[in-house]
Amino acid sequence: MIKLIVLILAGSLYVTPLIAQAEVNIFACEPEWEALAKELGGNRVQTFSATHAKQNPHYIRARPSLIAKARNADLVICSGAGLEVGWLPLLLQKGTVDVQPGAVGHLMASEYVPVIEKPTSVDRSMGDVHPEGNPHIHLNPHNVLLVAKELVRRMKKLDSANTEFFQKRVTDFEIRWRQAIIDWEEQANFITGSSVVVHHKSFSYLNNWLELKQVASLEPKPGIPPNVQHLEGLLQQLSTEEVDIIIRTPYEPDEASEWLSDKTGIPALILPYTIGGDAETGDLFALFDRTLVLLKGALRDQ
Repeated sequence: MIKLIVLILAGSLYVTPLIAQAEVNIFACEPEWEALAKELGGNRVQTFSATHAKQNPHYIRARPSLIAKARNADLVICSGAGLEVGWLPLLLQKGTVDVQPGAVGHLMASEYVPVIEKPTSVDRSMGDVHPEGNPHIHLNPHNVLLVAKELVRRMKKLDSANTEFFQKRVTDFEIRWRQAIIDWEEQANFITGSSVVVHHKSFSYLNNWLELKQVASLEPKPGIPPNVQHLEGLLQQLSTEEVDIIIRTPYEPDEASEWLSDKTGIPALILPYTIGGDAETGDLFALFDRTLVLLKGALRDQ
């Protein structure tokens, strides 16, 4: 009898991990989409992000390690709209048919939200302009909710046995996220109408959501590094135009924003931009909490 009980207990040690085993292997191009996959998938998904907060997602090398991760993925989720055009196609060439364009396992987030800044025409003289529009969609929390609904739909298709589990997760997330948006927008009353200079168009969706006025960009054209002539022109412009903050991401160089801040007295602020952008930005909720804290702090100190 004792031997039987021991065998049953020993067997349970092998059965229990299998019950919670991840069924969907998700390759995210950016940390925000990995974080969303974790929120919706819990322990039923295995996640990986190809980039981190200190990397510019435009410029990533298709390393063998990334190729291996993409090859093993059941679902690839990226921002799309040309953000990963320099490296994602190389990874997908080595991936399975299940993650190719048109497949259930191929999800470009920008296809499920209202994309802004779509140019009417594009040529090389305009700089690094995305024909599909601005791809940095995650900094409007309403967009995150739209992507969440599509992502969980894909998860259900890839792992139908956990449909009920995924539905509970997305329902819970939606309730918490909608309440968070209400709270964030109440906090944003202090920020609305402020004027900003940006380094790149990384914050366009944030600016639209918070009703911030983008006065200028440190880049003379998208993707073109700041130069002396352009910065001197900005200095002239800001001598007659009021600006509250200069903002940039953690992966953008600080020289231009610090130079302009020194010359004008306008505070230069690093916003986290994505998960891991600073020590206090560990998930999607913290990303927006922290962004608002930093913006309000910079404005209050003036």
